[in-house]
Amino acid sequence: MSARSFVSGIGEFFGVIESAVAVSSAVRNRRRAPDADLRRLGIDPEQFYATRNR
Repeated sequence: MSARSFVSGIGEFFGVIESAVAVSSAVRNRRRAPDADLRRLGIDPEQFYATRNR
């Protein structure tokens, strides 16, 4: 594994953690989470909000 791919992997990991924190905070504060953060976590934004309104 090259140093560049290792650093890129670490950056991607922290990006996923950042998205998880942003979505968690939005849900906790009852506001809309950014669609980009939901997509980064593998969540379809339309389905996410459809389940919250049930």
